[in-house]
Amino acid sequence: MPNMQGPDNMSISPTLMWTLLAAVILVCQARPNTQLDSKTGAGLRSECMGNLMRLSFDKALAVGNQLEVEAINGSQRVLLTPALAAQCGYSMESDPWGNTRIYTSLLGCYVHNTDTTFHVGLKLDMFNPTSPEIISHNVQKTCSYSRWAQREVLCDRNYMEAPKDFSVKGDIWKLTFYTPEPITMVQREAEQAGYGAQTTAQRLVIRSPYQSPETSSEEVAGIPMEVLRVSVYYSAPAGLSVIDLSAACPIGGILFSPEAISWHMPRSLTPVVDSSARITELYLGMNGQRLDQSDLSARGYSLTTREFHIVVDIPVGAPDGYYKSHAPEQQYHVTFSVEPMLEVLWKASNGQETRYKVLFPITTPLMARPPQAYDQTVAESRVFSLLAGTFLQDVELKNITFLSGTFSVEECVKRGFKVLHQDHPNGTRSFSVQLGFDEDVVRRRNPEPLVTLYSLPLTLGFMILPELSPFSLSVELVASLYDVVHPSLSGDCDQEMFDITVAYGNQGSNFETFETRVGSRTLTAENAGQYYFRENATHFAFSVPYSALNTAFEMLTSDSVRARLDVLLWDPTNKWPVGDLSLICYFPLITIQCFPNGSVSAVALKLESVPKLQLDRLRLRDRSCRPLLTSERSVLFSFTVDSCGTSRKVNKCCTNKNYSPRQHVSCYYKVDRTFWETCIKRHKLMHSSVQPCMFSLTDSSYSWSYGPEDFPLPKFLQEPVFVEVSLLSSDPRLELLLQDCWATNSPDRSSVPRWDLIMDTCANPEDLYLTELLPVLSDVRGRLPAHIKRFVIKMFTFTQEEHMLSDQIHIHCDTVICNANDRTDGACKGQCSNAQKSWKQRSQGRLAQTSSGPLLMQNEAN
Repeated sequence: MPNMQGPDNMSISPTLMWTLLAAVILVCQARPNTQLDSKTGAGLRSECMGNLMRLSFDKALAVGNQLEVEAINGSQRVLLTPALAAQCGYSMESDPWGNTRIYTSLLGCYVHNTDTTFHVGLKLDMFNPTSPEIISHNVQKTCSYSRWAQREVLCDRNYMEAPKDFSVKGDIWKLTFYTPEPITMVQREAEQAGYGAQTTAQRLVIRSPYQSPETSSEEVAGIPMEVLRVSVYYSAPAGLSVIDLSAACPIGGILFSPEAISWHMPRSLTPVVDSSARITELYLGMNGQRLDQSDLSARGYSLTTREFHIVVDIPVGAPDGYYKSHAPEQQYHVTFSVEPMLEVLWKASNGQETRYKVLFPITTPLMARPPQAYDQTVAESRVFSLLAGTFLQDVELKNITFLSGTFSVEECVKRGFKVLHQDHPNGTRSFSVQLGFDEDVVRRRNPEPLVTLYSLPLTLGFMILPELSPFSLSVELVASLYDVVHPSLSGDCDQEMFDITVAYGNQGSNFETFETRVGSRTLTAENAGQYYFRENATHFAFSVPYSALNTAFEMLTSDSVRARLDVLLWDPTNKWPVGDLSLICYFPLITIQCFPNGSVSAVALKLESVPKLQLDRLRLRDRSCRPLLTSERSVLFSFTVDSCGTSRKVNKCCTNKNYSPRQHVSCYYKVDRTFWETCIKRHKLMHSSVQPCMFSLTDSSYSWSYGPEDFPLPKFLQEPVFVEVSLLSSDPRLELLLQDCWATNSPDRSSVPRWDLIMDTCANPEDLYLTELLPVLSDVRGRLPAHIKRFVIKMFTFTQEEHMLSDQIHIHCDTVICNANDRTDGACKGQCSNAQKSWKQRSQGRLAQTSSGPLLMQNEAN
């Protein structure tokens, strides 16, 4: 025999379910005079069910109201209190939604009966404390019942009743209860203790509330029972007589599983019948209504008898029961309640019959039902959609808590959130919440530059009715979209300014949404005025002088400077760029001023390609000539044309960052006719005979030259390049000298970067791969050796921060043509014959310029 659950470990309600009546009785004592509206029978159902009459009404009548029940006894009306109801054979049961059943024993105190017909009268008063109106219902029901056994036992929710045949006329004198010790009371004392003791024409009826002091608890076949044993003494014509009555009602015997309830009753109820009695009738019902076999099968119920027990199996969730919500420690649970009715007829060996009926409310233990949240968000719709459930229909959503605060459902709806609930046919309920990504309760962050991650932490606050028990469900909804539109930058330049315009994206319409880095400085509200800042709802703009420290100087030409402004929009939260612009413009700039009195002013700028250049250490060719003025980015020299090692050569350059830069300054002066004629006479031979020079790239033997169709000429890194410069003349008096030779990455002789190959007729001493000047002793093509100069370099390319700027180089040379027979011509001292001789001493020779076609860097893999 399995252990059965008793009162300590099962949720059974054998006590009076009359709490609704108890509440209204307290209220009605102070109720003001009200208007009475009498009705009869509207929405009520009364049914005769054997020895009981059942009155039913649904929540449409009861919801929102309080109820008083009065028993009609002829012309009298008796207000039924909980104690009086148990004493007189009345009980009531209501589910959480107000569906209510009132049971009346046909042997009740206020039932007019003839032992075969029974007339029941009840009056229901329903009222709402907020309204003066009372709704009254008068119920009159006559039931016929003749199948009384010699002995009967009725176990209702709040009392047990023991009728017995009693055909002798007499008055009850006293009652002796056995607990098991005898306790004797006269009838008046017993009634004052809550017991009912009455006689009818054919019966003696004893009624006891549950858990009365004179009842006892016993186990019968392992099932806990509450037992009443009483001897009733009464006066009869023959003298004093006694009759024994007993009742036993179950208070346990339940086994639970998640799927089923198993109710065990003793097959032989020995406190009521002897062990030899056999079962002749056995019925199962629900809510006081007997069910036939087809109903039992359809609803999944089973009724079986075993050696010691009658067993009733009921599926959890059966249609005759109901679920109820609970929230212990704010955790959502449910219970299932059902009220089976068992009817048994025992027949003893002596033929005596005992009819037994028990209405046994059963409630399962708490069953955890953790609420589930279903994220139904479709990111492309930009609306969060949450479905929460399922719950029972006694659960209401009261509020929603966001990071910014808690709002009632009504407040959420006013804010534009969509909050709904849906009731389902199976008795459950779900809730849905929808709100847009743009609501202020939604958090946003960018895990990637073009992705927005939207998150919505929220807590749904629920309430269980009618107990007002709270519980909650916390969830965080997350969705991501490729929806970031970054700001766009554009720019233009005038004669003095960089003008920058930034169009806002969708991440904010304030320039402080991101950091705006202008060169090496950050644009802030404090320094915005320095940048001529202006803004509107869609853009902001600012201007930067090209000479500002934020800019970078890239290149100088004879009449302009090429400057660059770098603008970066930086996201400080995510630490990544969201937009950038490098604007390069040419601005007019006079770097050299030549004055008629022979004085010269020259400005040198610090270019980006030589970041380590120290301007205060710049000197003219004469190292004693220092800058007149020095600033962080420029220096000013002032000198005369006959000082500081000046010459008539024009050249501007900027070299690789690892070597010293050079800037060449030139001035052009008109001379008067007398001077010019004298100069022509002195150099007539040279000016009348000189022809242009020819620049050639040749083979290693200098026996043939590359033609125009061979350019760009491919060369590997550090592959020798053989260069020849020749004078296109047959005059034996002339000599050709290489004054300066250099390389650039463009055909423009004055472009940067630049690398010096020959300086002041000699190979550049700072070159790691020294240019090699080759002597010319003879020429296979019969040219004069004095008309030819040759040198060899190793192929290279220009780089900046390890990146190749171009795959081509161009070689340029400035040459001097002099009269070798004129001893007074200081220019004809030979190639690299005196490296320290000033250019002014060579100035009597004629200057010629020549350049090569491009050399193409060839990858080894090719």
